[in-house]
Amino acid sequence: MYRLKTSATFDSAHFLAGYDGKCANIHGHCWRIEAEFSGEELEPVGQERGMLMDFSVIKKAVRSLADSFDHTFIFEEGSLRPATISALTDEGFSLTPVPFRPTAENFAKCFFDKFAAQGLPVTKVRVYETQDNCAEYEVD
Repeated sequence: MYRLKTSATFDSAHFLAGYDGKCANIHGHCWRIEAEFSGEELEPVGQERGMLMDFSVIKKAVRSLADSFDHTFIFEEGSLRPATISALTDEGFSLTPVPFRPTAENFAKCFFDKFAAQGLPVTKVRVYETQDNCAEYEVD
């Protein structure tokens, strides 16, 4: 099995609605997405001969995803009052609602699914919310 791995980072804020602890408050992270792509065979001919795939393809996919979450306030849909969303929008803040609680675990699955939907041979995604703590999602 051949494996390629790449990563990208983004900075954003979030909070965990209904959580009894510090993470119930808005706070930020320097998140890191680490994605692994696998396959059994290398390209036999052409420009990508001897490669599973061109690194530029996976680097672009991971970087693009990270950029879409960079410097934004991520929140679970339905966790903020419409007036709060309106006020933040009126102030010009970048808001990113997601249909799940914005945990590292949920992001790992979400990002995995986004890479798979692009037809990429993703097998594992790790999402670090701190340098030392990450969640991982992979195929069985």
